[in-house]
Amino acid sequence: MDEKYRKIEIGGNTAPLKVIGGHFATNHSHINYYLDLTTLKTRASEARSIAHALARLYLYGTTINTILCVEGMEVIGAYLAEELTSAHVLNTNAHKTIYVITPEYNDNSQIIVRGNIRPMIRGKHVLILAGTVTTGKSANRAMEAIGYYDGFLAGVAAIFSAIDKVGEVPVLSVYSRKDLPDYGDWDYHSCPLCRAGIKVDGLVNGFGFSFL
Repeated sequence: MDEKYRKIEIGGNTAPLKVIGGHFATNHSHINYYLDLTTLKTRASEARSIAHALARLYLYGTTINTILCVEGMEVIGAYLAEELTSAHVLNTNAHKTIYVITPEYNDNSQIIVRGNIRPMIRGKHVLILAGTVTTGKSANRAMEAIGYYDGFLAGVAAIFSAIDKVGEVPVLSVYSRKDLPDYGDWDYHSCPLCRAGIKVDGLVNGFGFSFL
């Protein structure tokens, strides 16, 4: 494992993506980079920069009433709501504001929404905001929940996405494979790192990592 972080920067964004190479396991796949989003999610200046970059992707013709934040994206979600509101993105809420909510999960990892939160989804245009989208399985689970609770999907956004679409839904992200072209993700059974006898360095989920 390369224990030194590498920073990836793109023009106009003051919040670089920090990556570390190795062999990591997620809930859905094996990957060769850990993307450290910690300060992007929690440091106000970086979260605002990411939100500003994402807002530029949604300035034209997208109706957004609610932002569903997964993987600890609430700080960025709040800044994004502020950016979109000030940019006068189409909004059908009576008070012309955007709700920022966090999902709750049951024992089967399915999203559940309590009665007090349901009005923020029912009949609303909901944007899914994730840290990373790799296989699309987590985003798809959120999409199913929005439909189940009678909401309308406004889109999927992320800091980093390894894929262009979840099903037929485009994923808009600040960083993508073009910024990290050797990023790899594989099913557990077809992981070339496992086949080469390279041990897993750590377990990764949307909240961080645990090195083994």
